[in-house]
Amino acid sequence: MVKKVFTWGGIAFLVFFVAYQPSSAADVFKSLGGGLLDIAQGFGDFFTDLVA
Repeated sequence: MVKKVFTWGGIAFLVFFVAYQPSSAADVFKSLGGGLLDIAQGFGDFFTDLVA
């Protein structure tokens, strides 16, 4: 039950954040995407160095 409340609360907050602060929301998602790309690049470099 608590998990369901937090899930719906998170979705509501996300919708509110995107609707009322679109530029800030875009910056947050750009930052998260950049972080994920950096992590993927790090794993790629690791496996390349491991094999080579």
